[in-house]
Amino acid sequence: MDKQLGSCDERILTEDEINMLKNQDKKIVSEFKSIKLENEAKKMWDLFYKRNSTNFFKDRHWTSREFDEIKRKAQAGQKITLLEAGCGVGNAIFPLLDEMQNLFVYACDFSPRAVEFVKENRKYNPDKCFAFQCDLTAHQLNNDIPEASIDIATLIFVLSAIHPDKFLLVLQNIHKVLKPGGHLLFRDYGLYDWAMLRFNPGSKISENFYVRQDGTRAYYFEKEQMKALMEEVGFNIISNDFVRRETVNKKKELTVPRVFLQGKYTKR
Repeated sequence: MDKQLGSCDERILTEDEINMLKNQDKKIVSEFKSIKLENEAKKMWDLFYKRNSTNFFKDRHWTSREFDEIKRKAQAGQKITLLEAGCGVGNAIFPLLDEMQNLFVYACDFSPRAVEFVKENRKYNPDKCFAFQCDLTAHQLNNDIPEASIDIATLIFVLSAIHPDKFLLVLQNIHKVLKPGGHLLFRDYGLYDWAMLRFNPGSKISENFYVRQDGTRAYYFEKEQMKALMEEVGFNIISNDFVRRETVNKKKELTVPRVFLQGKYTKR
């Protein structure tokens, strides 16, 4: 079970946790392997969805609760155009489409297999959703989406899978298709999340950036870094805070500290 701890500043590490981070530095991913991981990123995510099908992630019924901008626009009777950047197999978009009748969703993902799972879902309706494959770091979203046409874009547990050198490209791409005043809603892994501390030597690519055993990668965000990125691209900051939770395993008597960075930003 998860226990909500609310928003917070950076988590203070114990001495054991500090040593866990130091231990990771004993062996860093080689430059050759780092380049190989970047070149094979799409392949690794496609294999991930081949192994796990639609069964790995739970549906995100919390999206409209955590980001009430979506619900407020819907309740006002406005037609909403939403971009789900990194849609996976539709764990966020289908609950939203069930909840809101006046919603149209553009859904894109790096993995062609994930996009096919979205299109094969019995709830997929081309009149309410357009799913397509794209690389957010290279593919121009305005090839598939009219420029300045999106009311709300979501970027939820997506940017962390991308090389940090390309964060700016992704945000610029999304900024281009948002309407002036449109919202970007963000949630991803935060600095010192338990998953970050658990990596073994040989998993660290660069500062806050790691490779998992399955070849997918994960970055852990700092607040000031995200604030600076958003402002450079042309977003105003509404909120930009860590959210902490404790995941409790009663059988193992284990409490795991989770840290996420959650933000709301508007296009200038």
